[in-house]
Amino acid sequence: MSEFIVHNIPGSPYGRAVLATLAEKGARYRLVPVAPGTTRNEPHISRHPFGRVPVLEHDGFMIYETQAILRYLDRVLREPALTPADPRAAARMDQVMNVCDWYLFQGVGNVIAFHRIVGPRLMGMSPDEAAIAEAMPKAHIVFKELSRLLGNKSYFAADKVSLADIHVATQLDFLAMTPEWKPLTATTLNLVGWLDRMNHRVSFKTTTWERVAELAKAA
Repeated sequence: MSEFIVHNIPGSPYGRAVLATLAEKGARYRLVPVAPGTTRNEPHISRHPFGRVPVLEHDGFMIYETQAILRYLDRVLREPALTPADPRAAARMDQVMNVCDWYLFQGVGNVIAFHRIVGPRLMGMSPDEAAIAEAMPKAHIVFKELSRLLGNKSYFAADKVSLADIHVATQLDFLAMTPEWKPLTATTLNLVGWLDRMNHRVSFKTTTWERVAELAKAA
């Protein structure tokens, strides 16, 4: 099969979801690093008109939006399947992925993880404690709902990993590096065990910020 090319900023949880999905499939890919602060400039703005990452290229086909990329990869790389065959389980997967994009990232991850990790590490910024405190009530709601959706299952949608697990884990792994993780998981301990299972997978060990940064340097 022709080459998969991933345009990505090392450290992006959304980019990591794409790389982890490719790793789950055992697919080879080439990373094209995008420098922070250049996503709205050429050549990247021609790939993604909204100036974000990741972008996937495959055999002359280019696509952005992480959920669309993940589903595309699951269709063209059929084994192992990362979408449940059961319609209800597949619907649950879709639901969790949308919770991730609309509630976990928006107003939670893009605030707490940004001010605690991304801003200080890439821009030398000091955390905005007021913004973080303002995001915490929503964060508690999101964590509580994700915990409820996971329940006592090993994974969100079925008895094995699905795209939902990959999509959410990349976001939660960022938040796990912040001091807010402990209060957020005090009553949602099933998420802690689930994230530990995800982080023990080869696909997550090989797509950490540090490992992807190494790939970017070698590109």
